[in-house]
Amino acid sequence: MKTLIVFSSKTGNTEKVARAVHEAIPTAELYPVESAPTVGAYDLVFFGFWVNRGTADESARAYVAGMPEKPVALFATLGAYPDSDHARTSLDNAAALIPSCRIAGRFICHGAVDPALQERLRAFPADHSHAVDEARLKRWADASTHPDEADLRNAREWALRVIEELDARSG
Repeated sequence: MKTLIVFSSKTGNTEKVARAVHEAIPTAELYPVESAPTVGAYDLVFFGFWVNRGTADESARAYVAGMPEKPVALFATLGAYPDSDHARTSLDNAAALIPSCRIAGRFICHGAVDPALQERLRAFPADHSHAVDEARLKRWADASTHPDEADLRNAREWALRVIEELDARSG
C-alpha cells in the first residue's frame, strides 16, 4: 500500500508525531505540508496538523482543499487536553474539510503551546474568553512536555492499527 505522511507543524510538536508514524511505517513517504506532493498516486494518506481555532491550521487546510477521495488518517496536536470536547470537535472539523475522503483513523495528543501564543493571550483582559487563568496555566504546564515518549509510542501503535484495519478490509 503506497502511503504518504504529510504534516503541518509550527513548533515541532506535530512533526514529532509524524516522524513517529513514519517509524511505524518506514515505507511511507514523509513530507512537510509545504513540499508535499499531491495525493493522487497514494493509497493512504496520514495527515497531521496543529489545532488552531478548533480545526486544522491554515497551511493544513490549504493542502487538503479539494483533496480527491482517499482513505485519510488524521493526526493532530493541541494545547488542550486530548480527551476534551475541544479535541474531539477539532478532529471533527478537520474531517469535515475533506468530505470526499474516508477517515481511516484519528489520533490526537497534547502538544506544548507556542510561547508566542502564550504571550499574546497574556495580554488579554481578565474578562476576555481566552484570558489567562489558573486553568489555562495548568493546561499549558501539562502540555509543556508533550508530545512525550508515551504519546509517540501511542502514535506508532495507532498508525500500525490503521494499516492493519485497511489491509483486513481489502482482504
